[in-house]
Amino acid sequence: MPATVLITGAGSGFGEGTVLGLARKGHQVIAAAHTWPQVTQLREKVAKLNLDQVRVMKLDLLDKYDVAHALTWDFDVLVNNAGIGEGGPIAEIPIDLVRRNFEVNVFAPLQLTQKTVRQWVDAGKPGKVVFISSMGGLFSPPGFAAYAATKHAIEALAEAMQQELKPFDIQVQTINPGAFLTGFNEAMAENAFRWLDDDRHFTRRQALRETYEALIGKPDGRLDPAEMIARMVEIVPARDGKFRNVVPEFVEALLKKHQALMWDRRIE
Repeated sequence: MPATVLITGAGSGFGEGTVLGLARKGHQVIAAAHTWPQVTQLREKVAKLNLDQVRVMKLDLLDKYDVAHALTWDFDVLVNNAGIGEGGPIAEIPIDLVRRNFEVNVFAPLQLTQKTVRQWVDAGKPGKVVFISSMGGLFSPPGFAAYAATKHAIEALAEAMQQELKPFDIQVQTINPGAFLTGFNEAMAENAFRWLDDDRHFTRRQALRETYEALIGKPDGRLDPAEMIARMVEIVPARDGKFRNVVPEFVEALLKKHQALMWDRRIE
């Protein structure tokens, strides 16, 4: 059945691609972009594609007026896709950057979700919440721990929320992308170099660059986002499926192996 889907962070990357894919499948989509330039760009794109099913709106999750406006929109599925990433060694990254990463990736979407599900419960309306997590929600690679910590938090919220909301016919699931080449991971890595200083920090800039190259500089760290978007278009409106959805399959296998190894890791 066609759904009405609100997607946050729809101004680029997975969000924009999923908006277009869902619309082509006949779903009604509210594409919530972070800034007015993103809104304008996306409105022009959907107009050229004749995708009348898409309504492009502005939604900055840290703007209380934007959030209040969003809560007046009618939708069946909430996709918490908006997020930012701060890179750098967790032993030295400025705490205010970590705090902001949590504010955008955890507290803001949690607040929107709480208010949304309360409206659904009060109306006796079924619904669905999809959290766009990450492979980083299931492991924490060096140099990306601040971001990974926010996604670990999302995993915890979603796991409990799924059980809490089931009696109200509200579904909850996560989507956990691997390392796709949308520019997000590359930007997150570069963020560290605006503050990391060889004269002040014990983590060397060159050493961190080598770490990032090993993690996201190879083909399996630069996957084609079209695969992820296609899976999101399938998963988001479905009323059946797995709670956790790691894409692609080889990443799921790697994460399961990693989590098993963590039980025996030693501190040598």
